[in-house]
Amino acid sequence: MSPILAAVLQVLALIVALALAYRPLGDYMARVYSSTKHLRVEKWIYKAIGANPSAEMRWPAYLRGVLAFSAVGVLFLYLLQRLQGSLPGSLGFASIDPDQAFNTAASFVANTNWQSYYGEQAMGHVVQTGGLAVQNFVSAAVGIAVAVALVRGFARARTGELGNFWADLVRGTVRILLPIAVIGAILLVACGAIQNFAGIHEVGQFMGGTQEWNGGAVASQEAIKELGTNGGGYFNANSAHPFENPNGLSNLLEIFLILLIPFALTRTFGQMVGSVKQGYAILATMVAIWIGFTALMMWTEFHHGGPAFDIAGGAMEGKETRFGVGGSSIFAVATTLTSTGAVNSFHSSFTGFGGGITMLGMQLGEIAPGGTGSGLYGILIMAIIAVFIAGLMVGRTPEYLGKKIGTREIKLAACYILITPALVLCFTAAALVLPTPVNSLTNSGAHGFSEILYAYTSAANNNGSAFAGLNADTQWFNTTLGLAMLLGRFLPIVFVLALAGSLAEQKPVPATAGTLRTDKPLYAGLLVGTILIIAGLTYFPALALGPLAEGLAS
Repeated sequence: MSPILAAVLQVLALIVALALAYRPLGDYMARVYSSTKHLRVEKWIYKAIGANPSAEMRWPAYLRGVLAFSAVGVLFLYLLQRLQGSLPGSLGFASIDPDQAFNTAASFVANTNWQSYYGEQAMGHVVQTGGLAVQNFVSAAVGIAVAVALVRGFARARTGELGNFWADLVRGTVRILLPIAVIGAILLVACGAIQNFAGIHEVGQFMGGTQEWNGGAVASQEAIKELGTNGGGYFNANSAHPFENPNGLSNLLEIFLILLIPFALTRTFGQMVGSVKQGYAILATMVAIWIGFTALMMWTEFHHGGPAFDIAGGAMEGKETRFGVGGSSIFAVATTLTSTGAVNSFHSSFTGFGGGITMLGMQLGEIAPGGTGSGLYGILIMAIIAVFIAGLMVGRTPEYLGKKIGTREIKLAACYILITPALVLCFTAAALVLPTPVNSLTNSGAHGFSEILYAYTSAANNNGSAFAGLNADTQWFNTTLGLAMLLGRFLPIVFVLALAGSLAEQKPVPATAGTLRTDKPLYAGLLVGTILIIAGLTYFPALALGPLAEGLAS
């Protein structure tokens, strides 16, 4: 079987698996967030944290819940790392330095999972399982909760109430993420991933010296790392490590977990607003971009010349022979079009255009299908922008799902789409102008520029992957990337919840003959065009200096 045919069959297998899971999971999540009943274990949690799950919240109260919970998470994870040397189960590892502890705490709470450390050489079992794995669950649950709050803003009328953050957080964790992650972990163990609490042990000789590995609860963390679009691996090689991702079957399973909830949430959206066709329109937009990027990535990585490339079957530098060009390309697109950031190959070793595709996937806002929750609320913001553009073209007030998109709504949407590019481009410019940050570059020229641009693109978009040539374990990068992650996560959430509150207060507007049908293919095409044009106009000059220049020169 040719490598190209094998890659196409993998994509088809993913499409079939996701299609089978789409309706039952999407409907189930809609019932979870619409139910008024609480499970017994959920009642225990509410009692422990002192929350009233039945109390409705307006958007400022909902936002305070998100920010307070996340602030406590940053503080707890920071202290856990700083005290690691005194904790049992630390495997003899020292406490983490302050700047790296801040970076890691910000990273995992912001659902980014950027890692400026070697996991197997820095983090013991307590930090990995009691700190990082816990944040993998709750940071993903926060993202889903915010998305559900925005959906309620469209679904409700004449009220500013968006639900209860604590109920949404607990339900997302207990009823959705935890059960699926348990099943995913069992399947990964069956595929060969490890799951233990073994200490450091010698595994043999390597280049004249001994090689040592430590065990860990890898399969369980791997499952939620992908399912929650987190991405932080137990080992430095991430999903290229055989303990995390043993074979081609586990590779497909991990990609499936990455895409599962973000795609299914479009069904949840359609059910909650009372029109599954609206969900299908958003799904069609996501799928079109995902398939287009996957096809383009495989073309760039399979397109080669010369006997060495012919023998290898493509550009194999930086790729695992277990997965090949096809499995690596599919994974790379899935992880950068979502906010996952896990890698089974090294993006810095992709072709110039291939590296640019991974970067552009993040710069779109990671909305095809995007992160758990963040992908849905991100594309709904783009849907509002698309409706506004259509309204300008025909000279009428734009409407979406029966809600008028007025001055307040479009200002909030505009702030949302501007904040992340501003963080990316300003931090990149500062790193290039100042004398110290550029010392972290391994490469010069266009690829060196891409290393820094990729880092801040990844951080501000809460992705977490990196061009491996950049040494990010410095005070400058630990601090600025940490700030970019926090600002890139929580500033957009402020605008999303404010927008949700504004929409929920409105009186529904009945559809007329002049109302744009947002459940039709024409609108899906307009939405795809809006997304690509906005990202292209914003980032093209930077991309031209980096991956495009490198690709054209090769």
